[in-house]
Amino acid sequence: MSMSVPVSRLGSDPPLFDIRLAVSERDLLAAQRLRYRVFIEELGGDGPHVDHAARLERDDFDPVVDHLCLIDNRRSADDLDHVVGVYRLLRGDRAEAFGRFYCDGEYDLTPLRRCGRPVLELGRSCVDPAQRGGTGMFLLWNALADYVLDHGVEILFGVASFHGTDPTMLAPSLSWLHHHHLAPGDLRPRALPPGYHRMDLIAPDRLDRREAMLGMPALIKAYLRLGGMVGDGAFVDRAFNTTDVFLLMDTAAMSDKHRQFYESRWQPR
Repeated sequence: MSMSVPVSRLGSDPPLFDIRLAVSERDLLAAQRLRYRVFIEELGGDGPHVDHAARLERDDFDPVVDHLCLIDNRRSADDLDHVVGVYRLLRGDRAEAFGRFYCDGEYDLTPLRRCGRPVLELGRSCVDPAQRGGTGMFLLWNALADYVLDHGVEILFGVASFHGTDPTMLAPSLSWLHHHHLAPGDLRPRALPPGYHRMDLIAPDRLDRREAMLGMPALIKAYLRLGGMVGDGAFVDRAFNTTDVFLLMDTAAMSDKHRQFYESRWQPR
């Protein structure tokens, strides 16, 4: 899976960006370097497999997932600087062979395993600061749509993070998610103890939508626009200095408007 994206055309200039699944050890290392810059240096996280000397954020799942990479052709691959956006993709069949999903460490996924439908776990999503708010996330999502359609995936899921480990500071956003975007019971994972923290911290009639959205990370808002739903409870991940929420999207339940957006392709003009 690979596509070139000529975001800016000047005569016969080469494309500024490529989107591809990691095809080499260098791509994988560059993805782990980007994750280190975002999750460790920027957000203050850590973990047992983090390589601080080499500045790589890695774990046991890296050898079994697909890494969807946004490549900036202006940046040095030799310096592991060329990957400026990444998504980790773990299909249900691979997770079954491997023995677990990443989310199994934070949520009880029994409802999803029982549903009998093709699923895809999304993880370690991050974008270089220089590409945030631009085309980076848009390009990744279009490539992700191709991947989902190619593999017949029906349910996408993963954890998305708020910075910090005090849920009371996130009460408006967490409460809004719980009261307005809770997944149906037959698909709803529940956060595991001891990381579990209830999300209904503010009563519905006391919630202010603007305040809730102001504190909502951009990635979570993007999922909500596509009909995203949340699991039961947040998970406080002190190692990564985050408060995580479980997000899932059921492609069969998307509105026509959402589906048209999701299934759209990048069409250079």
